[in-house]
Amino acid sequence: MNAKEAVKYVQENECKLVDIRFTDLFGMWHHFSLPADDFSEAIFEDGLGFDGSSIRGFQSIDESDMLLVPDPATLFIDPFAPEEYKTAIIICDIEDTITRERYSRDPRFVAKKAEAYLKTTGIADTALFGPEAEFFLFDSLTYTNHPHDSGFQLDSEEAHWNSGTSSQAYTVRQKGGYFPCSPNDRLQNVRTEMMYRMKEIGIHVEVHHHEVAVGQCEIDMRYNTLLIMADNLQKYKYVVKNVAHQWGMAATFMPKPLFGDNGSGMHVHQSLWKNDNTLMYDEKGYAGLSDISRWYIGGLLKHAAALLAFCAPTTNSYRRLVPGYEAPINLVYSSRNRSACIRIPMYNMSPKAKRIEFRAPDPTANGYLAMSAMLMAGLDGIQNRIEPPKPIDKDLYELPAEEKKDIKQTPGSLRQTLLALKEDHEFLLKGDVFTKDLIENYINYKLEHECDAMDLRPHPYEFYLYADA
Repeated sequence: MNAKEAVKYVQENECKLVDIRFTDLFGMWHHFSLPADDFSEAIFEDGLGFDGSSIRGFQSIDESDMLLVPDPATLFIDPFAPEEYKTAIIICDIEDTITRERYSRDPRFVAKKAEAYLKTTGIADTALFGPEAEFFLFDSLTYTNHPHDSGFQLDSEEAHWNSGTSSQAYTVRQKGGYFPCSPNDRLQNVRTEMMYRMKEIGIHVEVHHHEVAVGQCEIDMRYNTLLIMADNLQKYKYVVKNVAHQWGMAATFMPKPLFGDNGSGMHVHQSLWKNDNTLMYDEKGYAGLSDISRWYIGGLLKHAAALLAFCAPTTNSYRRLVPGYEAPINLVYSSRNRSACIRIPMYNMSPKAKRIEFRAPDPTANGYLAMSAMLMAGLDGIQNRIEPPKPIDKDLYELPAEEKKDIKQTPGSLRQTLLALKEDHEFLLKGDVFTKDLIENYINYKLEHECDAMDLRPHPYEFYLYADA
């Protein structure tokens, strides 16, 4: 769809509004709306102004004027707008008002540059990604955060802690929520509505189901190219949150909202292709992997600590990345093995289905940055023929201490991953895909506003431990 076709689409669908969307450095969608009558082809040329100093991680106040330039290929009808205010949504790229150059900290620009860089390497012309973004649905989610009062409270009708109340016989046991049927699974209809709202806006959904923890859900999108999949991930989160809200529920993509139960991951399936042929398969290789696949894995594992600054980007992420709970903390690869950081799915023996699954990311990630960073790490592995550690086909959680001691693990905190990114980011700078100013601003913001802010506050559990000291 081009600019002229986009304007015609809005008119033919009798839209009253056009919603302008863009993504900040940390993955949040922002928007404003304009009357559909003012949506013209000129906007695609001239852009729309906004205050970049009011967006986290963007501009200083003395250089705040920025431009949003709509991408006509991204236009879709908002499934949540009332019919009397029918609304079209369009995703934008960001430019500098003076130079009209693309903005280095625009996550969407990073994804476009990553795809362009891939082609310049000659290794492949297409990278396909399939993130499995898990999330929680709660009937209530409240929290307080004051100098004198801090805590949170969650509840779910299907939770095992409600088994003592009337009419709550069918509940989900702790770690017992994988694939139960109703009435234990009380979220089937909510997920089904989410799935059909996603389909309405052009997302190919393959399956939805209940996950292991209380209130935990998964809706799987069919794989796509990096930029399209990152756009779809933004739409996915938008649909999940809005459908949940309409059902009187709260959806959260926090990796670890519940103590003692599994956390939410975003396992990312990825593969490289050239001239419509997969580069991932070799029948002689371990688990059917080609040399390119193995080196790609080598790059992911070598740079894993730095990657997690984008792929598991919150302090809460490291409540999930702990031993047990199916958490992929071991930096090794293996076929079919969910205790490894990288799994080789073996459901389908077709060469075209061969792919690798990086299991450490979680759904708080900014998809544009996370998938771009994974691609750059994988390409660095191929370019330098980085050999990963030998695959281990055992339950890594149950290994004897002697075998386990040489296996590297994911960092234990967000601060550690940010410091790792500070030391290891040259692979991201190739092709100007990531820029130093993006990386520096990202690290500094996260350290100050998340790591330091978290470290300065007493934790509610500390009162249990120390109040009577």
